[in-house]
Amino acid sequence: MTFTHLDSDGRAHMVDTGQKTATRRSATARSIVVLPAEVLAQLTDGDDLRSAKGSVFQTAVLAGIMAAKKTGDLIPLCHPLGLDHCQIEIHLDENQQVVIDCTAVITAKTGVEMGALVGASMAALTVYDMCKALSHDIVIRETKLMAKTGGKRNFQRTEHR
Repeated sequence: MTFTHLDSDGRAHMVDTGQKTATRRSATARSIVVLPAEVLAQLTDGDDLRSAKGSVFQTAVLAGIMAAKKTGDLIPLCHPLGLDHCQIEIHLDENQQVVIDCTAVITAKTGVEMGALVGASMAALTVYDMCKALSHDIVIRETKLMAKTGGKRNFQRTEHR
């Protein structure tokens, strides 16, 4: 196995997708945000937070989608992609953690894992930004790829990984 973004001399380069076939590809990434009790206490009906800036979760959804669309501008060797679809879902899990899932979909010659990861990450950062006036004890615990389809191989994260 080799790094796809390094040439034979170890120099960074963009992968040449010119000879690849466009296929339908999707990826889902997840970020977990842990809110302290004083922030959780501010939850309103619908499991959303309201701040002076507006709905925390809805603002995070918009920020995540916008970021996923800009992944090629943010990560140096990513191809610029015109997404077919991007969806962000936010909910509280049984441990009262904010779970952010970003799914990006495209028909292209390269995958959308990075778009999904960037979307979930930016949504998590937006939750932090909008809640930091209440507490700086907010923790963005993790961001990870949950699943991908299309391309060379599919991937599905199991619970123990």
